[in-house]
Amino acid sequence: MNITIHASFIPHLDAEASAVFYRDVLGFEIRMDVGGGRMRWITVGPEGQPDTAIVLTPPAVDPGISEDERATILELMAKGSFGGIVLSTPDVDAAFAEIEGRGADVVQEPIDQPYGIRDCAFRDPAGNMIRLQQIA
Repeated sequence: MNITIHASFIPHLDAEASAVFYRDVLGFEIRMDVGGGRMRWITVGPEGQPDTAIVLTPPAVDPGISEDERATILELMAKGSFGGIVLSTPDVDAAFAEIEGRGADVVQEPIDQPYGIRDCAFRDPAGNMIRLQQIA
């Protein structure tokens, strides 16, 4: 069996701010931008990796979600504990310096974790945790 990750979904609160972050701060390319207003989906991904994408989605717009569920989702997003993704790079320190220099909201500077990886963390404009770890 051969299974790969094609796309993951990260919620956004402001489509334009999220597009700017993923394009201008992380250096991803925008592949699709559909819809408008609160109903806008933007697909981004790393250049040279056309089979891997992140879809920036409007949160809690499913008509099957109750108002209480919608409020909970937005509350979790505000705390930064609803969505997140782990990215990797061969040089986390250099990538951190570049991303920080582009104005990212730093959560954690690069450190060696006790479980064997070196990583750092940022938040995107919606509060989603973006962890960046060094690969060997």
